[in-house]
Amino acid sequence: MTNPTAAMLVIGDEILSGRTRDANMYYLAGALTKIGIDLKEVRVVSDDKAAIIAAVTALSAAHDTVITSGGIGPTHDDITADCIAAAFDRPIDIRSDARALLAAYYDRQGIELNAARLRMARIPDGATLIDNPVSVAPGFTLENVHVMAGVPAVFQAMVASVLPGLTGGAPLLSQTLRIDRGEGDIAGPLAALAEEYSDLSIGSYPFQKDGLYGANIVVRGTNEAHVSAALARLRGVFSQ
Repeated sequence: MTNPTAAMLVIGDEILSGRTRDANMYYLAGALTKIGIDLKEVRVVSDDKAAIIAAVTALSAAHDTVITSGGIGPTHDDITADCIAAAFDRPIDIRSDARALLAAYYDRQGIELNAARLRMARIPDGATLIDNPVSVAPGFTLENVHVMAGVPAVFQAMVASVLPGLTGGAPLLSQTLRIDRGEGDIAGPLAALAEEYSDLSIGSYPFQKDGLYGANIVVRGTNEAHVSAALARLRGVFSQ
């Protein structure tokens, strides 16, 4: 039985321009791995309506779960909510429960709930809210797409809110062996091992240190016995 699959859509000009370094993909990949959901694809798109809608439509059809980050704040370029609504042909407007959350939060802070901040209460019809214990403004889930903030602390809190409701599979296990030889020397045995253990993922990650070449071989799979056996076989080959 194969694990459910997921895709991530990172939204924002600031990511593509290099102004902001994305940390959310790294966090999400680790969180999904622990519950047996395979992150198969990550896309980064600009703050462009057509690009966001096209990406959401394609990813939603191809994977069990889609998680987006970015573009749900109060400014004019925060267009993710509108794009998700358009992708699923749903109306979008300020929703009373989301507005109530924001009103209570800003009232406690002594800050006005102005028109810009109210943009964060605009939710597509039929969506469910994603809890945000950090800064209150909610994300939302529509169909199989979970829409989250791009700020890492908020993103992580929203992921924690969503994960218990996702159906996972077998957690992905991994073991690593360092081999102090160049990839050209180990490619043949690695290919043979990958063919023998076709249910595993075997990756080679080269490095150079102090003039020496080597590679970290990472064996991944859901069957712990197979992972250990493959690594033992590999260790035996290169200890000769």
